[in-house]
Amino acid sequence: MKIKTSKQLALTCSKIALDKKAFNVMLLDVQAWQGLNDYILICSTQSGVQAQAIAEEIRTKLKQEGITHLGMEGYGQGKWILLDYNEVVVHIFYEYVREFYDLESLWQEAPRVKIPKSYYRSYGKK
Repeated sequence: MKIKTSKQLALTCSKIALDKKAFNVMLLDVQAWQGLNDYILICSTQSGVQAQAIAEEIRTKLKQEGITHLGMEGYGQGKWILLDYNEVVVHIFYEYVREFYDLESLWQEAPRVKIPKSYYRSYGKK
């Protein structure tokens, strides 16, 4: 699949994260705030190792599509990994860290993008 839009990129990242058993996945549309990204993906994991695995899978799959990230932070510890794809920023949190920083509250006015049900398996949907 050729990724042509920022929404397709965001949804692709969502699917990859869910395939690696991320949970509490939330995709926010922040296009209304000029100068920022188009979408923010926030997801949770049960361990730092799982967070690293999700980040690595997103990087690998997108690189196969010819898309490289502009930056990555937090990979070493795996508690909060940020992947910057310019139009899309991915936050992969160890769940207790996500609860502490509560990014959802910062973006409470941003519309939530519906992630297709087909992206979910028997796990991960919350």
